[in-house]
Amino acid sequence: MALPMEVVLFPSKTSVLVVGGGPVGLPLSALLSGYGVDHLLVEKRLTTSRHPKARGVSARSMEIFRRMGVEDSVRSAALPASQVFFYRGRDLVDPDFVRTGVAPRADGGAERTPSPGVICSQDALEPVLLRHATGLDASRVRFGTRLVCGAEDGRGGVEAILEETSTGSRHTVRADWVVGCDGAGSTVRAGAGITMEGPTGLGRYLSIRFEAPLGKVVADRASASYFLTAPGRGGFLAVDNDRQWIYQYPLPADMPPSPDLSDHGYLADLVRTAAGVPGLDVTVHDTMTWRMDAQLAAAYRSSRFLLAGDAAHVIPPTGGHGMNTGIGDADNLAWKLAAVTGGYATDALLDTYEAERRPIARQVIDISTDNARNRAGYRIDDELLLNAVYRSTAVVPATGQTPFATALDLTGGCHPGGRMPHLPLVGGPRGVTSTLDLVGPGFTLLTRTESPAWRQQAASTSQAGVPVAVRALNTGTQREADPGQWERLIGGTAPDAALLLRPDGHIAWRADGPAADLPAVLRSVLAHR
Repeated sequence: MALPMEVVLFPSKTSVLVVGGGPVGLPLSALLSGYGVDHLLVEKRLTTSRHPKARGVSARSMEIFRRMGVEDSVRSAALPASQVFFYRGRDLVDPDFVRTGVAPRADGGAERTPSPGVICSQDALEPVLLRHATGLDASRVRFGTRLVCGAEDGRGGVEAILEETSTGSRHTVRADWVVGCDGAGSTVRAGAGITMEGPTGLGRYLSIRFEAPLGKVVADRASASYFLTAPGRGGFLAVDNDRQWIYQYPLPADMPPSPDLSDHGYLADLVRTAAGVPGLDVTVHDTMTWRMDAQLAAAYRSSRFLLAGDAAHVIPPTGGHGMNTGIGDADNLAWKLAAVTGGYATDALLDTYEAERRPIARQVIDISTDNARNRAGYRIDDELLLNAVYRSTAVVPATGQTPFATALDLTGGCHPGGRMPHLPLVGGPRGVTSTLDLVGPGFTLLTRTESPAWRQQAASTSQAGVPVAVRALNTGTQREADPGQWERLIGGTAPDAALLLRPDGHIAWRADGPAADLPAVLRSVLAHR
C-alpha cells in the first residue's frame, strides 16, 4: 500500500519523531494519535512491505489492536482460524505427516483473552495499520522519507535531518524525542551510539515468494506453517493456502553471502523438490535472504533517543514472538511519552520503559533460541506474552508482595505489574464484553461497583492534570458474566477494593478502599519524587 503522492509541508518541530513505519512504528503512531501527542512518523520505503516476513500476531498484540479499534480489520486480513495448524512431514505430500494446533494452556483453565492470535502476514498487516494510522491523522505519517541524521541541539531536543527519497529534498525537524522503530540496522540506534549484544549468524535463509496451485495438494492438511523433516529442508509458509506461498530454504554454510537469485528456474526447482511435487507449475515473484540473529540492545534509551522493535532486539523467528515483542514495546512506550510530553510526568518515567521491556525481550530471545535448536519439537505459544509482569517505579508493589525483576511469569494471578486479567462482561454498552474494554485511554480505576468516594478522588486527580476515569464492572445493566469472579480475582471481599490500571492495561496499584491516597500513588507512578 502506497500513500498518495502530494505536496506536503514538513513541520519545523514535533514532540515525537518516530523513525520506521513497519508493524511497530505504525501502532506507535496510532497510539500517540489516540493520546493526542503531536508527532511525525517517517518511513524510507515508498510502500508497505511486499514480502510476508513476520506472520504470527499473538493474543497480546491482538488485545492491543482491540484497544486501538483495529482488531476486526486485522482478523479479516488473516488466515482463517480453521487453518492455524502446524504441519511436520518430509514434504507436502508425506502420508505420515503430523499436524498440531496452537499449544493449549498448561493449566487447562478458563479463557484468558477475548482476542486470540491470528496468522496475518506482514504484507497484509501493514496496510491495515497504515490505513488506521493515516485515518487518525494522515499529516503525521510520511512514507518515502528517511532519517539522514539526528543530534541533540543543546536546548533539550534533537535536530533531525530528513530526506525525501524520491526528490532528495531535505528538511530539518526539531523533536523533543526520537524513537527508532527502524529495524535491525537502525539508523537511530547507530546515531545514539547504542551497541547490540549477542550472537549473529545462527543461520542464513533464502525466502522465496511464489505462486503455485498447492491448495488441492494440502487440502487434507491445511496449516499455517509446514515444517519439513529430514531429508526435507526448510519449510513452507501459507499466504492463502491456495496459490500464494513462501518457501524458506536454509542456505548452505559455503554459499556466498549474496547468492545469485536471478535464476528463477533453479529457485522453482528448489520449491518443487521441497514440496514433493515434481511437475508443479511454479512462478517466482520475489526473493529475500536473511540471517538469524539473537541480539539485544545494550540500552533502550540514550538521552532523547529511544529504541523499539527490531532496533532494540533481534529475535529468532522460531516461536513467532519477534514482531509481537515490538508491538508490546510500542504499547508500553506510547503512554509514557504522552505523560511526559503532556507535562504530567517527568522524563524519569521513560527510564521505566527499558526496566520493563528489556528483560521481557531477553527472555523471549532465550526461548526463541532454544526453539531454533529444537525445531522438530517446539510449539507456538500464542499466550506467552500475556504473562509479562513489570517491576519498575511505574508500579507500586502490593503490601507483602515479594520483589522480583520484570519477567514472563507463567503462574498467573492478579498483581501490580501484571496485565489486567480478562473477565467476561455482559449487558454493557456495545463493544464492552471484557474488563479489557474498560481500559484507557488514560489511567483507569477499576472497581466492582460504582463508588462515589473513588470518583471524588479521581475527579480531583484529573483536575490536577492526570487523566483518570473510574469504571465499575457491575453497573445498572453491565455485570460480570460469572458473578463473584472479581472477588476471586483479587483474593478478597473488600467492597471498595480497586485496581489502578495504566493506559497499557497493566496494573499499577491495588487498594482495599478509597482511604488510600490516589494522587500520591500517581505522583509515584509518574516519577514525581
